[in-house]
Amino acid sequence: ESAPRSPSRRCHRRSTAMLDVPFLPFCAFLGTLGLLCVAMVGTWCQHWRGGFSLDGSSRTFNWHPVLMVAGLVVLYGAAALVYRIPSTWSGPKLPWKVLHGSLALGAFVLTVLGLAAVFRFHNSQGTPNMYSLHSWMGLATVLLFSCQWAAGFGAFLLPWAPAWLRALYKPIHVFFGSTILMLSVASCVSGINEKLFFSLKNKTMEYKLLPAEAVFANTLGLLILIFGVLVVAALARPSWKRPDSDSPDSRQVRDALGG
Repeated sequence: ESAPRSPSRRCHRRSTAMLDVPFLPFCAFLGTLGLLCVAMVGTWCQHWRGGFSLDGSSRTFNWHPVLMVAGLVVLYGAAALVYRIPSTWSGPKLPWKVLHGSLALGAFVLTVLGLAAVFRFHNSQGTPNMYSLHSWMGLATVLLFSCQWAAGFGAFLLPWAPAWLRALYKPIHVFFGSTILMLSVASCVSGINEKLFFSLKNKTMEYKLLPAEAVFANTLGLLILIFGVLVVAALARPSWKRPDSDSPDSRQVRDALGG
């Protein structure tokens, strides 16, 4: 006869159950948060920074934060979560691989356009490129992202990659996926702070006086950080990971889904 469970164990199980959040509502919340981040960075650039243009002025620069947040954070985060959708746990993997790779490629295209905007602005204004920690970290993130996409395409989408190579590279791919996302978040947050320091100085709009623009942009930075942390938490949650194809859990999932 088994021993009765201790109160502490029952309390732990109860608290764990209370913290259990279904995946799809979590994704709906995360998607709303991501769209809010994009809307807020667009509002910031439109309302306080003069809007958007392609004439090489500061309005050209305004494309940079919008495209980086939309691509390097939100769309990249969506690509990272594709394999956590329960319906991907059975059936052919190829459509989900294509979706994952396409979302990541879309994020990369937006990121490259965002870089082009800031380089065009700097060159037209005679401002040096790549002199700040934000620029170093951002470019390093983009380069790592490009290597990650190319390696993932070669290992998982091309048909001639051997199974042992895929198995060897998979944990590396997963690790750098989370790493790139957090580097993206850090780059965006540091860029917001750098822009505020450059823009809110002198006169009556100093950053230290915390005008409305600073409150708005700082809030945006916090929401971007929360978005990144929640995506990484979802990627690390064991119950939301796709089971290995030969594991008992995977067979149970296939049976439950009618696979």
